Amino acid sequence: MTMLHMPLYAQVEEVLASNIADGTLPPGTRLPAEHSLIERFAVSRTTIREAIQNLIRRGLVEIQRGKGTFVTQPKISQDLTRLTGFVEDMQLLGRTASARLLDQETVPANQTVSRRLGLPLGTLVVRIRRIRLADNLPLSFDETYLPRELGEKVVQSDLEAEPIFSLLEEKYDTPLMEAEYRLEAISADSIVADALGIDAGSPIFLIERTCYSEGQRPVDYEKLHYRGDQIQFVTRLARRTGSGPQTGER
Repeated sequence: MTMLHMPLYAQVEEVLASNIADGTLPPGTRLPAEHSLIERFAVSRTTIREAIQNLIRRGLVEIQRGKGTFVTQPKISQDLTRLTGFVEDMQLLGRTASARLLDQETVPANQTVSRRLGLPLGTLVVRIRRIRLADNLPLSFDETYLPRELGEKVVQSDLEAEPIFSLLEEKYDTPLMEAEYRLEAISADSIVADALGIDAGSPIFLIERTCYSEGQRPVDYEKLHYRGDQIQFVTRLARRTGSGPQTGER
């Protein structure tokens, strides 16, 4: 079907999609206001809105509440093959990492936190909540739990400028040897949605990560909530030797 035979909304959609593809509208650019698009294409408000909704469904643009409609950044592709922190991950991808500290509190460990950190239920731990940004775009809402003695040292630092991994390893002599990851696809609750500037119910990745120091000592438990529309996770798996089909199996 030629452009002239397409419905008007589809014609507008394809022109804007082409502008995005050729760099006329680069990632992070705000689309022109609705009235400007109406004048440019000489179509109705309904036509413009239908075209924008289709671009949203294609993942080419997104609505940022209170700001407007923006061209989306290409999805970040992050390897899950070694233990790294957010700043290290973004540096490898050529992105600028930053953080916004929401709060830091001493709280009693709930069942999950106590189990992950190997502490009795109700033991006081330090909880740190931050928004992590890539090129100024909120990408992750992080909850970090540390044993109280260690956490009270960490929170004395500027947590918007200094990564917790670096503080643990370089300032507080706590080398991180390995970690256990648990990844789950969930819907954003209101707290996470507000932090990331997305709608409640939007798809997100939840990573639960427990980091261990020497002697298998758990020192850091995190709940990392990543925007599902901005990131994908990649890993490489080796097949176990001798794990081929047994006799009679296919």
